Amino acid sequence: MSRPSHTLLQKLVVLIGTAAFAVGTTVAFAQSEMDLPDIGGPAGTILSKDDEFAYGLMVEREMRAENQIIEDPESEEYIQSLGTRLAAQSQMGAANFHYYVVDDPEVNAFSVPYFIFCNYGLILATDSESQLAGVLAHETAHDTQHHIAREIQAQTRLTLTAAAAMVAAILIGVAGGGAPAIEGGIAAAQGLAAQEDINFSRGEEEEADRIGMQYLASAGFDPEGMPDFFETMQQRYGYEEGLIPKFLLDHPVTSDRIADARARAAHLQRPANLVDSVSYALIRERLRVLTAPEGYDILGYYRKRLDTRTPALADQYGEAIALLKAERPEDAVEVLEPLVAKYQSVTQLRSALGQAQIAAGRIQDGLATFAEAETLFPRSVPLTVRYSEALIKVGRPKQAQLLLDDLFDNFDPTPSQIQLIAQAASAAGDKGDAYDYMGEYYISNGNLSLASHELELALTAPGLTNVQRERFQARLAELRDFMTQERRENHGRDPNGG
Repeated sequence: MSRPSHTLLQKLVVLIGTAAFAVGTTVAFAQSEMDLPDIGGPAGTILSKDDEFAYGLMVEREMRAENQIIEDPESEEYIQSLGTRLAAQSQMGAANFHYYVVDDPEVNAFSVPYFIFCNYGLILATDSESQLAGVLAHETAHDTQHHIAREIQAQTRLTLTAAAAMVAAILIGVAGGGAPAIEGGIAAAQGLAAQEDINFSRGEEEEADRIGMQYLASAGFDPEGMPDFFETMQQRYGYEEGLIPKFLLDHPVTSDRIADARARAAHLQRPANLVDSVSYALIRERLRVLTAPEGYDILGYYRKRLDTRTPALADQYGEAIALLKAERPEDAVEVLEPLVAKYQSVTQLRSALGQAQIAAGRIQDGLATFAEAETLFPRSVPLTVRYSEALIKVGRPKQAQLLLDDLFDNFDPTPSQIQLIAQAASAAGDKGDAYDYMGEYYISNGNLSLASHELELALTAPGLTNVQRERFQARLAELRDFMTQERRENHGRDPNGG
C-alpha cells in the first residue's frame, strides 16, 4: 500500500477550517460574462495550495470524527467519479478534489477548499443526474474561484488561524450540530465573536453559477440541470411551511436567479439524447435503503414501486439491497441473479449478488461471483473491497490482504478501508503489517503520536522480514523527524493538538 509523502504529512496535521455552503440570490449578468475564462481570481495568491488543502482536510476530518460521512464504497465511488468529471473541466484539474456523501436528510450541500460535501437528502431530492451534477458543479466553482480564501481575507481583524477555526466551528454546526454546536464552537475558538452563518456574497454566488454551468456543459451534462433543480426546489418547498430546506430559508432561490441561469444555459451546448447513467439511479436507491429510518417499511415502498409490468432496474436493485438489510439474503439472490445475467456490465449488481450469496451461506457461489467480477473489472474499488470483506468472512484473509494491497498501490484508501486491510493482515497472522496499516490509519486522521506507537509495535512483531523491518524503521524515522520539526516550529506544542 502506498504511503503519504512527507509533504502530505504536513497537510495531514494542520487543523484549520473554513466556510460553509450557501445558495444566495444572483445579480444580473452581462452577455459578455458568458465567455469569461475560468481564472479563479486574485485570492488564488492569498493562500497557498497546501494551506487551502489543509483547511479543507480539517473539515473532512471533523466530519469523519462525527460519523457524518457515509462510509459506503459504492456511494463513495459514484459521487467521486461524478465530481471528478466536473472538476476536470476547470483549469485546476481534478487531481486534488474530493467529494463525499453526508449522512443528513436535509436538502443541502457545501464546499471547503478541495472538499465538496453533498447530503444524501439532496441526492434523493434530485430528479436527474444533471440536477445533481449542477449542484456539485456550483460547489466546485466556489473552490476553483477561491471564494473561501476571499472570505478568510475579509476577516481582516482576525489572524488566519483564529478566523479559520471560528469558521470551521460554524461549519460543523451548519453540517448537523445546529445552533448549540455553532455556539459551542465559537466559544471554543478563543471566544471570538462571529456572525451566525458565513454566506458567500451575491457576486460570488453568481460567479459560482456561471462557472459551474460551464463545467456542467463541458462535462457532457445538461446545463439546464442547475436551473431545473432550483426551480424544482422552489416549487416543491416554496409554500410548505416547516418543510423548507435550510438553504431556501436562509438564501431563497429567486425567480430572477432561475431566469438568469436559464438564460446562461441557452448559450451553452446541450447534449443530444442525454440519459442518466445507470449508476445515478442505482446509487439513489442504495442511499434510500441505507438511510431509511428504523421502523420505516422500505420493502413495502419497493413493493408498490415494482407493481408494474416494466419495473425499473433501480427499483429492483433497491429491493435487493433492502432484502439484504432485512437479513433475507436468499430472497435478494433471487432478485439479483437474473439482473446480473441481463446487465452484465453493472458492477453494483455483481457486488450485491456476491454479498447476498455469501450471507445466504452459498460460499462457493459467492466467491465465484466475486472472482469473475474481479477478472472483468480489475481494481474496481467497491468490488475489491466487497470481495475482500467476503474473503475475510470465510477465512481467507491473506488473499484479501493481497487484493487490497494491490488496490491501494493504485488508489488512495479511505480510513475505513485502511482499517479493513489491517483487519485482513491481523487475521492472516501478519502482525507487523497489521500494526503498520494501523499506523497509516492514524496518519490519515492526523494522529502522528498513535501512528508512531503502532510502528513501534510493528517493529516488535515476530517473524519480520528484513524488507518489513527496514520499511517500518524508515517510516518511524520519518514520523519522528516531522514531529520534532513541528514541535520546534510550534514552540513545543504537540503536533496532534496537545
